[in-house]
Amino acid sequence: MDCIFCKIVNGEIPSDKVYEDEFVLAFNDIQPAAPVHVLVIPKKHIESVVALTEEDDKLIAHIFKAIRVIAKEQGLENGFRLVSNVGADGGQSVKHLHFHILGKKQFTENFG
Repeated sequence: MDCIFCKIVNGEIPSDKVYEDEFVLAFNDIQPAAPVHVLVIPKKHIESVVALTEEDDKLIAHIFKAIRVIAKEQGLENGFRLVSNVGADGGQSVKHLHFHILGKKQFTENFG
């Protein structure tokens, strides 16, 4: 498989890890869009949100638990933006499910 995130999970490519457990890896983005910009990925290769199955329900709950822990550890008490791009039209550049935690910046764009 030629997935850069799978290579990071397998230790073939180094990363600046901020969190890791049995199911999840989180690391600082190499091109940050905010003072805090952490990528949170499942260690299991899943292409995107639309590729999730019922088998992944516990994994997704676990990822969101990890996101809460990471946000607290990163000092994001005032809030943060959580983004997951899906597919080409959604701007997904790596075909491995991932969430961007963006913080320590006040975002002016409001989506809802």
